[in-house]
Amino acid sequence: MSEPLYAPRTPIFPRQISGAFRTAKWWILAVSLGIYLLTPWLRWDRGPNLPDQAVLIDIAGRRFFLFGIQIWPHEFYFVAGLLIMAGLGLFLFTSAAGRVWCGYACPQTVWTDLFLLVERRIEGDRNAQIRLHRQAWTAEKVWKRLLKWSVWAAISLLTGGAWVFYFADAPTLLHGLVTLTAHPVAWITILVLTATTFVFAGFMREQICIYACPWPRIQAALMDEETITVAYRDWRGEPRGKRSETGRGDCIDCMACVNVCPMGIDIREGQQMACITCGLCIDACDDTMDRIGRPRGLIGYLALSDEHLERAGDTPKPAWRRLFRLRTSLYAALWAGVGVMLIAALLLRPAVDLAVTPVRNPLFVTLSDGSIRNAYELRLRNMSGEDRRFRLAVDGSAGLRPSIEGRAGLDVPVAANATGLVRLYLTAPQGSDPATGALTDLRIRLDDAGGPEGGPVAAVKAAFHGAGS
Repeated sequence: MSEPLYAPRTPIFPRQISGAFRTAKWWILAVSLGIYLLTPWLRWDRGPNLPDQAVLIDIAGRRFFLFGIQIWPHEFYFVAGLLIMAGLGLFLFTSAAGRVWCGYACPQTVWTDLFLLVERRIEGDRNAQIRLHRQAWTAEKVWKRLLKWSVWAAISLLTGGAWVFYFADAPTLLHGLVTLTAHPVAWITILVLTATTFVFAGFMREQICIYACPWPRIQAALMDEETITVAYRDWRGEPRGKRSETGRGDCIDCMACVNVCPMGIDIREGQQMACITCGLCIDACDDTMDRIGRPRGLIGYLALSDEHLERAGDTPKPAWRRLFRLRTSLYAALWAGVGVMLIAALLLRPAVDLAVTPVRNPLFVTLSDGSIRNAYELRLRNMSGEDRRFRLAVDGSAGLRPSIEGRAGLDVPVAANATGLVRLYLTAPQGSDPATGALTDLRIRLDDAGGPEGGPVAAVKAAFHGAGS
């Protein structure tokens, strides 16, 4: 009889362990959560007309603030570039050290570790949790579960609520939440993030990593025999058995590596898709080796190619040679290349941007005096920190008369860090070449009307449609 496609989750109760990798995970948890929770409260003085929150995704203002950097809507390629760098970084880490991101810094791992810590403090370590899970719903089980779930809910609310502070001024939003005057979108976002954190980190845990996350199935294409990952040295540990028995390997089959695994796998069965290379099995095995007087490293980080060398009694290559090879060097070069291009684009971007959108319904208008008029929607972005005055001009065709709807003259003031919208009309006199022709190429220029130089600051190519269009 075949196994069912879907089956109830079997709870996993990892045993608490101490060691170098467990300590590293605690530090990463503390630092990452600290950055996540505190960043929205950092201040950055940008002047009187801009928000002073250091990191702010201002959807209403259509801008992204990152300390001294402002990303405007038309500069979304910066965000795309950062996402590409994040993907390449993940490729680099995976090809070098397997699922090291999953084991140490993935939000699912971080919050699951925090929930496990709360669970152990309230219900006890592995054996006590198993006993509590199996027993009937007594008063003890009820109050422990309610207390645990309450702490989980508080952590979920804190972490889920922290996310909304990245999208609004944090002190103002906090006041709105406390006084129950915040926008419903904020409450809905907090509710959704709180619920998903509570369920994913509290009840689904390893199922998110195995079934919901696509990365375990992608990583195989990024890893090779030089990738450093967690592995069991079976040539040293097998055959397993008690130390008192002759002819046995170093593995005494204590199951410590299995009992501490948050994914519930046995690393001695070889590399598995569910393994997140967190290193906790290494800490557990090293602790056992210390107690029985055997060398550490029965389970450890090593490359598949190391196995052949160690089996033959040779010294494996140093880890740095595994890390710096063609595949990882290529990923690192691509990652650095994208970063350099983003920095160059950031440093070279102009302080003023001009966007021109021709009005094409209709292509042109014939006025009462027989002249031909085209209309253009202009968007002037002043990305500098001071108010500016610009003057519009047209290059490329003599005889075209420019004018701005609702304005006398061609000067357009734009406030600091703001966008100005104007409609520009170009009129060709009756009988002129632009009026009788089909298409006339031109250039709409933006000059600095308030500066001492008065030179051009932006220009966009456009076209004038005449009666021959």
